[in-house]
Amino acid sequence: MPIPPSGARAALAEALALLFPTWCAGCDLPGASLCADCALALVPDLRVRRLADGLRVHSALAYEGVPARVVRALKEDGRTSLARPLGAALAAAVGAADPDGDVHIVPVPTSRAALRRRGYRVTELVAVRAGLTPERRLLARAPAADQRGLGRAERAANVSGTMRARDAAGLRILLVDDVVTTGATLAEAARTLREGGAEVVAAATVAATPRHGILTARRA
Repeated sequence: MPIPPSGARAALAEALALLFPTWCAGCDLPGASLCADCALALVPDLRVRRLADGLRVHSALAYEGVPARVVRALKEDGRTSLARPLGAALAAAVGAADPDGDVHIVPVPTSRAALRRRGYRVTELVAVRAGLTPERRLLARAPAADQRGLGRAERAANVSGTMRARDAAGLRILLVDDVVTTGATLAEAARTLREGGAEVVAAATVAATPRHGILTARRA
């Protein structure tokens, strides 16, 4: 039997998750994919971080507690129905990053290994659920080692030179990703697009790890 495309697989997984919920992704409460209390924990609490290259990264949530568990359930457990509440958080971060909305939304590319493992592109799925139109064609990614477990310098070295911009010259771009940790991947994506002639105005993510970053501040 032929394997459906990744978008169809994600849609099927999301439909099954809605029909047959098992436990809350945030607290393990039986009978709901996301309980009311954990849904409240995903209400955006906007913050902004500036990376070493000057790129502003707006994030909706702190990557800890319930938000971290929900993101991991989406990324590692295939619970694609969670892309919708996380999409609402991403939409808030995008609105803070570019209030005018006059930008091209470019997701940080998914690695081939991650796509094979999950069957769908996490950031693009969340962006679509946020009501955005991600333009994957503008930025491509070559193979690189898994970033998990790497320190700041190792992450930067690992992603250096791994991306390619396509037809981005003259465009105003807002980068989106699921989580910002050290910012190495976003910085490399921004550098690549700028070298390709684009203006990268900012970045937006669902969540940010609280222990990293040169400058971190909350925004009301």
